[in-house]
Formats: sequence, structure tokens, C-alpha cells
Amino acid sequence: MPRGHSSNQPMNNSRAGTGSADILSFVALLKNFQQGRPSIPLDTHDVDANCDGPDLDFVYSDVDSYQNEIAELYSYTEYCEFQSNVKAFEDQMELYDLPPNWQKQDSPSQRSIVMKLIDQLEVSNRTLRMQAARCILYLAQGCWAEVQSDEEQHQNTRDNVIVLYDLGVFSSFIDLLNMEIESACSPDIVAVKITNVTLVDSTDIRVILSVLYIITETIRDEREKASEDYKDLAESFVQEINSPLTDGELLAVKLLGMITRFCSGAAPQFPMKKVVLLLWKVSLLGLGGMDVLKNLKNEYRLKVGLDPIKEDTLEVTKCMRASSPPATATDILENQYPKRSFNRRSLMKQRFLDEPEQIDMEMSGNEGSGNANNASGNNGGSNASNTATANPNNQPSLTAPLPAVPPVQITARLPWTPKVRQKDIDQFLDISRNKFIGYSLIGDHESLAGLPQPIHEGFKTLQRHMYMSLADMQIKKEEDIARNPISTHEDEIKLTPAEILYQAILPNLPQYMIALLKVLLAASPTSKSKTESINIMADVLPKKMPLTATQSTKLTVDMGRHKEIIVKAVSAIILLYLKHFKINHVYQFEFMSQHLVFANCIPLVLKFFNQTITEYVNTKNNIPLLDFPSCVIGEQPDLSGDSFVYGADMSDKPYSWRNVFSCINLLRILNKLIKWKHSRVMMLVVFKSAPILKKTLKVRHAMMQLYVLKLLKMQTKYLGRQWRKSNMKTMSAIYSKVRHRLNDDWAFGNDLESRPWDFQAEECTLRACVDRFNLRRYPEATQKCGAGGGSGNNGGGGTAAQNAENSQQSNMNAGNGYGGNNGGADSNGYGGNNGGGGNNSGNNQQQQQLNDYGVEGGFPSDEILTHSDFAFFGHSGWWDRKVELTDYFKANYAVWLEEEVYNSQIDWDAL
Repeated sequence: MPRGHSSNQPMNNSRAGTGSADILSFVALLKNFQQGRPSIPLDTHDVDANCDGPDLDFVYSDVDSYQNEIAELYSYTEYCEFQSNVKAFEDQMELYDLPPNWQKQDSPSQRSIVMKLIDQLEVSNRTLRMQAARCILYLAQGCWAEVQSDEEQHQNTRDNVIVLYDLGVFSSFIDLLNMEIESACSPDIVAVKITNVTLVDSTDIRVILSVLYIITETIRDEREKASEDYKDLAESFVQEINSPLTDGELLAVKLLGMITRFCSGAAPQFPMKKVVLLLWKVSLLGLGGMDVLKNLKNEYRLKVGLDPIKEDTLEVTKCMRASSPPATATDILENQYPKRSFNRRSLMKQRFLDEPEQIDMEMSGNEGSGNANNASGNNGGSNASNTATANPNNQPSLTAPLPAVPPVQITARLPWTPKVRQKDIDQFLDISRNKFIGYSLIGDHESLAGLPQPIHEGFKTLQRHMYMSLADMQIKKEEDIARNPISTHEDEIKLTPAEILYQAILPNLPQYMIALLKVLLAASPTSKSKTESINIMADVLPKKMPLTATQSTKLTVDMGRHKEIIVKAVSAIILLYLKHFKINHVYQFEFMSQHLVFANCIPLVLKFFNQTITEYVNTKNNIPLLDFPSCVIGEQPDLSGDSFVYGADMSDKPYSWRNVFSCINLLRILNKLIKWKHSRVMMLVVFKSAPILKKTLKVRHAMMQLYVLKLLKMQTKYLGRQWRKSNMKTMSAIYSKVRHRLNDDWAFGNDLESRPWDFQAEECTLRACVDRFNLRRYPEATQKCGAGGGSGNNGGGGTAAQNAENSQQSNMNAGNGYGGNNGGADSNGYGGNNGGGGNNSGNNQQQQQLNDYGVEGGFPSDEILTHSDFAFFGHSGWWDRKVELTDYFKANYAVWLEEEVYNSQIDWDAL
């Protein structure tokens, strides 16, 4: 179905019968193959030519290389400011009657110079203050004017950061940052509405943020390398950023406040890229990365009597191989009669039907056996050269027919140990007791009296694979406290870094989540540019627009790069917070998750993936010649069109690291928000996410595919039989790559949990538990947040959550379901041509639901994150509050009325 085309609109006649014809033709091909009859000649190499390719050698980690992370701090338009730093340093050294060469100074002299610069940072004259700040920035950048190689510059930065941090430069620059924030948000500045913000408006604050970022990133990198000379310094730094500043705020909270002010329009000159990058690195260093998370999880599990985790998702996925993207029936029909066809074969590729590499889940060392298996399945191994031609998986070429592999040597091993929850075992016992004996024992988890022997064996198998999560234990503890508040002993709250952060952001957490998602939306490549939206390009756009083609090309690349870096940082921040809060306490995670859901994070992520994701992954908005420090070290070539092409060819990787990283982060966030939440799974269905997610499978990376397949598995039971029949290759990939839940009926849709009447109570019950938890442990912060007592229908998501649940119920009751009776036009859209009038009425209802969600034509619109829509989320007593207007506002009320009301164009129909 074309993008933006609603499911109830008539379609082009040439497209009208495609859905059923495709399915019937595909079924006929399958029957011919199974019966050994020759099918229609097909050029199999062309079928997969556009969707297959070598697996990406991307390795997921907390951050990219140190050099890339530092280079991404600067925009290409900041190039001229590097010279300003050198000039400031030379002028300052002249004042001190010293030669302008840092490396010629001995250690005591260097420390003396830094102390003088710190004293100058405290003077009232802004020009002198910022000159000292630029000198320190030049030192932090590694005194690049005095070196001849990147290695020398990196070593200088490493040495200088130790001196700068020891002498207190970091805390001094925090004070400078406070002054800039107060200056930017002062009433005099706010009263003057800043328009057309450019790079010049954020010059001083960018200098301050750059110094803070370089110190933070250098310490993080050296700590990760376990450098001896950084060991004590790194520990001291981590303690500092996890402790409140002199004004009582955490540095992370201060940066989140800057993002909130920027999104509200109070400080449009704030350089968002540098702010989110610094917030990400401060949070990563303060909370810890993947290794810390893994150790913390096992430590907490041992404390509550659970076994440590044996299977790490990141480690297992490193050994997986990517699947070929599912070919659609339309692709097959379009390739039946190619214009020119070489190497025709009588049978369709076996790989097309059952994908042996998906079933053979041996680790990467078994690629040879998978290749042999593939060869034996194609034409019985009689035409090895054709097999090699049709094998696009970058495997070794076959020069001679391979012998058939005996079945006993094929290891059909799944990558994950199956799991089952206690809830699933109880359900199994309850059904068995009612079926064979006619009674149920509430609360009895073990009694097997009167049940037949096969049930005993099944029960033992389930118990052997039972998995108790840390979250289950924490929820059980909370239930015991709620049931017996006096007799149940509550453990002392341990002030871990995650606990300190949660307590700090709790009062304003809803606003912080909305602000982060607003920035993410503005940086999304699928977002439409609107004049009234926030301007995240303030720290990229130069004061004078480019005049030549080369300058225009450079600015275009810089803007695309700028957006990609923001998406990378924001997605990493949200994922990091979710993961740490979930380990620290599940209800902290649920509180953040609910506010992300209420701020429409789910459709926003789907909107992000509603693009040609393979192009996004492969797009390289980089000019290596302009990356720091290459742009300032050595002789600089004249930038021309050839330089841009040469720069693009310099990379040895066929993908963009940050774009793959961002995609995986967003998919992981989506999984965390939706896992075990049936009402949120239905949001995936309502937003028609299946075709969007299936397009993402074209990226040949095992980890990314795993998280996409998890999302598809969650909603499979709701998509209908027709969708499952026409997407058997995707179903096979889910079976072979995603962990099995022993009695999960995900592939058939008979699960009792799919009943529509279970959805409404789910979010409200969860919100009641979260509010009870917050009120008990953090009463003052919770009351500031306005969530006190918000445990009923209005407590959790207000109107939006209930509209979502009501939409889900009406969708299930419409009789149509998603995909159940739909024609299934092709694999890119399962809302094709519907057969009868009943189905059309169901589609009308579905389209109305999409409109209720703020979706135009089946996809999230750019209006999805307007602040007014979400200002009241999570605040049950919001409307009862008394708002105190400031004297300044009362005095300037007429000005406000003129600018914000009379001069503001309002579309009353849309409102």
C-alpha cells in the first residue's frame, strides 16, 4: 500500500487484485516445488540482488572510538573557531611574558599558567573571562598547533586533562555554565524573543561545554582502558558527577533542565548537540556501561537468592549470523520474466523456502557446514557454479560439487535456552486440573494429585526451565509490603548512582522525557521541517549562508551529520536510563516507561523507521578531511568536489557506525517499553508497524534483526492467520532466532491473554502500583511531580492511555482484526484489498483509531509531540493546582498577550 494511503480508500485498478493473486501464485510455486515439478524459470540471483549483501561487521558497544567521539563534538562550521583558540592562547602567553609554546614549559610552569587562567575565569569582564576559557579549551584540545600527528595531539590531551582536572578546571567550568544558563534564561533576555538563531549566539556556551565534554570523554576512555595514571583521578571524577553540585543539583539534572528550557523556547540559543553529548557521557560514566550493568544484575540477583544470568544477549548475538530479508510474493512474480536471464535453473532456491542458515544456529565457525547444506539443497548439488552465483551471503566460492552432508552432522541447535514464567506454570496446572479433575486450587503451585503421568512430565519440564527475573522478585516484595505494611520489613534504600539519579529527576521526570523526545523528533530524518518547531540547527547554521556549491555541500553534509549525532546521543541516554532503572527497581523503570509511552515514544520510533532504513544505515554524512584533529594538523588541502568524494571513499566500512548504533538503541527502547505489556503491543498493531519492521530486516546485522523479530513476535497473534500464512519466512526467522517460551502460543493467536477486556485494567493497575511505590519511598518528590494519589483511571495516562485502550478494544471487537480478513497485498502492507462490506467497516473503524492517535494516513504525524497535549500526563491533581503568576509576568502581561495571542496564527479547525 502506498505511504500515507488509508486502508479504507479505493486503490488503483492496476493494484487492485495484487494481494490475492500474489498469495495464490506463491502457493502454486510452493506446491510445484514440494511435488518435484519444475516451476516457472526464475533468475534467483536477481531476486535477491536488491535485498541481500554481506553481513555488517558492526560490533555493538557503549561508544564509538575515542577519536570519532571527540570529532563528533564539533560541527564543520566551527572550523574558524579553532584558530580563535590559538590566538587567545598566544595573546595570554604574551601577557605572561612566556613563549607561546606549551610543550616547552616544564610541569611547575604549566600548573602555574593553568592556575592563573582559573583566576581569570572569575573576573567580571566577560571578554577576559572567555579568553581564559578559550586558552583552556586549546589545552584540552591537545595544543594541536604544536604537533605534527594525531597521536601527538591525543597524548597531549591525555596529559593536559590530568593537570586541568587536578587543579579544579572542571568545577570552575561548571560555575561558568551556571552563569551562562542564568544569563540565557534571565527575564531581560527572555522578554526579547530571539529569532533566526545562528552559530554566533551560542559561541561562549559552546566553549564551556566543549571543555567539559573533552575532560569527561578523556577520563571515560582512559578509565575503560584501565590506565594506571588515571585510576585515582577517574574514581574521584565519578564520585563528583554522582554528587550534587554547590547548588544542590546533579550535573545530569542541570543538563536535562537545559534541554527542557530549549524545548520550551526559553533558551533557543542552547547548542543541543553538545548538551546531549555531554549528558550522555556524564550519565554513561556515572552510571556505568554494559559491563557494569551485567555485573550489577548478577549481584542483585544473588542478593535475592536467584542464580546469575548465564546467557548475555550481546554475547550471543555476536555469534549469530544475519538472515536474508524475506522476499515478497510480488518480488517473485516480477522476476518470473526478466528481460535478460542467465544461469536459469529448473527449481526455485531452497534457501528461499526454508533458509537453512536460520535453522542451523551453530556459531560462526560452522559457516562451512551451512554452505554445504545450502549446496546440497539446491538441485541436489549437481550445479555447484550456479549455487555459488546465487549465494549472496559473502561465503567462499564453490569450485567443485560438495558431497552431501549426512543428516546426523547437522546441528539444529537454538541459540537460547527456553524459559517459562511461574505464571505460565500456574496456568498450565489450572487448565489441567479443570480438564481432568474438574477443580482448581488457587495458590497451589505444586500439587499434581489425580493428574495423568504426561501432565507430571510436562510439569517437571516446565519447572526445569522456569526463570524468575529480578523484576518478579521486586514486584513480589512490593506486594508483600502493600499487603502487610507493618509486619513486612523493607530493606534500606541503597544510594546507588541510579538511585541518586532517580531521586533527582523524579519531580520533573515527565517534562524531561517530553523534552528528550521532542529533540529526537526534530532530529529524525522522517520529520518535516516546520517553522514553529524547535530549531536544533542553532549550533550549525553560520551567520552568513554559503555562496558557493562547495560551501553548500559542506553545510548540507554538516546538517545531516548534526542530526545523526543528536539521534545517537538521545537514544543512548534513554536506553541507559531505562536499563539502570530496571535493575535498580522495576517500578522506577515502569514510571519512566509510562511517561515515555504517554509522550508517544512508540509511534515516534516507528516514524523513525518508516524510511528506507538500508539507505540510512549506509549514509555517511562525513567529510574526514574536516574532522578534528585532521582539519587543523598538517597541510590542509583545498576543499573541492574531489575532496568530498575522496573523503567518502576513505572509510573502510560500508556503513555508518552511529546510524547502526542509533537504530539498535531505538529498537531496544521499543522492546523495553512493550515487553509483556499487551495494551502496548496493540499500539504496534494499530500503528501498522509490521510492514515498517519487516523493511528493517533488510539490514544484515544479527543483533538488529533479533530485536526486530522480537517486536514482530509480540504482535503475531494479533495480525491474523492470513498475515502469518503470507509471511512464513519471517515466522521461521522468529522461531530460529528469538528465545522460546515453552507454552507461549505466539504463532497461533489462541492465547487467553489476547482477550480485549484485559487491556484497560493493565495500565491503570500498573500505574497504581508505581504511584504507591513512589509515595512510600519518595513522598516529597512525588507530590512535586503531581502524581500523588493518581492511582485510578486518571492517574496513569489520563486521556491518551484510555483512548489507546478503548481503541484497542474496539479494534478487537470490530470483527476484522489486523490481517485476519485482509487481503494481504504484499509483505510491505497487510492492509490490502478487503473482500466484503464487513471488512470495510472494520477498516473505517481502524482508520478512525489511527486519527485518534494523531496519525495521518496510517503513520505518525509531526504534531505528535506538541507540549500542550502532554502537559497534564501523570498529574491527577493538575487542574486543581493554584498557579501563582510572577510579578514580572503581571507587569508584562500586555506584551505577552500581543506576542503570544494576537500575533499567533491559530488553525481553529485543527484545534
